[in-house]
Parts: sequence; C-alpha cells; structure tokens
Amino acid sequence: MKKFYLVFLVLVLAVFVAACNDSSDGNSSGDKDGDWKPSKNIEIVAPSGAGGGWDTTARMAAKVLEEEGLIDQGIGVVNKTGGGGAVGWAYIATKKESPYNLFVTSTPMIDVPLNGQSEYDYTDFTPIANVIADYGAFAVKADSKWENLNDLFDDMKKDPTSVTVIGSSSPGSMDHLKFAKFAKEAGVDITKLKYVSEQDGGELTALLNGSVDVFSTDVSEVVEQVRAGNVRVLAVTSEERLEGETISDFPTGIEQGINTTYINWRGFFGPADLPEEALKYYEQQFKAMTETDAWKEIRANYGWGDLYMGHEEYKAFLKEQVEASQELLDDLGISR
Repeated sequence: MKKFYLVFLVLVLAVFVAACNDSSDGNSSGDKDGDWKPSKNIEIVAPSGAGGGWDTTARMAAKVLEEEGLIDQGIGVVNKTGGGGAVGWAYIATKKESPYNLFVTSTPMIDVPLNGQSEYDYTDFTPIANVIADYGAFAVKADSKWENLNDLFDDMKKDPTSVTVIGSSSPGSMDHLKFAKFAKEAGVDITKLKYVSEQDGGELTALLNGSVDVFSTDVSEVVEQVRAGNVRVLAVTSEERLEGETISDFPTGIEQGINTTYINWRGFFGPADLPEEALKYYEQQFKAMTETDAWKEIRANYGWGDLYMGHEEYKAFLKEQVEASQELLDDLGISR
C-alpha cells in the first residue's frame, strides 16, 4: 500500500511540475481574466550599433515601458549589427512564433530587401506598431564653403562626383535614398552620386577629418555636434521646421525651394506568426507608451515626431512604402 501511495504522489508531482513548466517557459501566459501577458524577460533587437536611431529608440522604449509599469517583465536590448539591418532580421527569423523576441526597425526594412541585400522583407515578420517619425538632416563641417542646400547642389549639378556623401545605411537604403531624393528634386544626376556606407559609428569622424563632405543622417545624430560648433545642418527633411532647442534653427529643404520631404518612420515588429493574443497585448502597450508624458519628453528631446500606427494601419502603410522606395531605387539603377 505504501508503495502504491508513493507512486501516486510521484505521478501527481510530475503532472504539477509539467504544468508549471508549460506556464513559465511556453510562448504564452494568462492572467486571471485569460488575457495574454509575458511571463519572462523580453528581448528587443536593435539591428545596428549602439547610439544609432534604432538603438536609441529601442532603449528609450524599454525604459518607458518598464518605468511606467506598462510591462512587468524585464526588457533587454541587444545590438546585432551588419547588412544595414539584415543580420538582425535574419536572427529574428529564427524566432518564429516567439512573443519574447521583438525588434525595432524603420525605412531600411523596405529598402534593403528591395536592393537585394536581405532575403527577408517586412512580410516575413509581424508589424506591431509604429511609434515615431524621425527626420533626416544633411550636415557639413561648420567651416564648409556650403552655406545652404542650394550651394551644395549647384556644385553637384556641375559635377556630382565632386562631393562624397556618407551615411549609416547600406547603399540603396535610407541615408542614401533620402539624400538622393532631395538631390534629384534639385536637378542633380543621382546615378553619379558618391555615397559611402559606414555602419560602425565612424560617420562623424569621417566628416570632421575631411574624408567626406556631407553626412546624411537623422536630426538626433547631429544636434550635439551643432551645439558644440562642429557641424552645420544645411537642411532637414521635414515639411516644416522642427520644434525644440537648436533643432528649430535647422531650415527645411522646402524653405530652400527643394519641394520634397522624407520621413523615417520607426516602429516595432515581432517574428513571423506572432500569436494573436501577444500581438494585441504589445500593440496596446506601445499605444499606451506613446501617450505617457515620459515618452513625449523623449520625443521632444530627440526631435522625433508622433506617428503611432497600430498593426492593421501599419501593414497598409508599409505596402505604400515599398512602391515609393522601388521608384527611387529604379532611378538610381540599384534595383535587384
């Protein structure tokens, strides 16, 4: 009888442990109302080096989500550099269905696959929510001969190869394309642009030591250098001047007669086949994050615009972005 009772207890304990493991290590967890919530730490991948736009957005979002109590579990940001984002995307592609592996992305998610540098495009992942609009800036050294964008493009119309442009994105991606868009509008032969890709954080060094002439980047990446008196911003890519200390002094291209804009949207994705309940949860939490005073303060500090889109709106928007980028890549002769 004792032997039978002992066997019975062992079986009950085994079932209990298995149930606990399913709850703590599985892809989903429920609260008392049956809604999904994460039951372990979350990883957000920034497919770039530390300090860039993806990295900053991921870390600021993780900070607000945790400090505002929107997500109870820990959130770690991991940098996976290379391929203009392609290395990070390939990593997430191995995390199919996992609600614990998210990543931040932006315009290169459209451009890089179109120009043949990644086997994965946005349709291989799950768009969750877009959270900001960032804007580009075209910067030169403070003592540059170019006082404005027209001065620069006048020289480039005479000889496009006389100017070297550097950016963090790979050729045929965001920093290249936004500069090309403005140059094309100004009448420059963009098929002859000299663009250098630097993905290891040496862009400003190259600009300041004279190795390159123009830095095509995000506004947030050059603000401190402007304040320090090291660089001059010839133009930003927004429709109107941005609000905020220092950045309100940056002229737009439109002000200078170059009638175009460029928005670098930035948001969060999950892997393919993200469970519906997890998608709904994260979509709600990111929406709540954008409404906090803490997030609004961060946006103001970095010069980011408010551009929240939920899952369905985001998918429709991304489809439109593919069409616009394809046209510009065709003009550059870079399409795969």
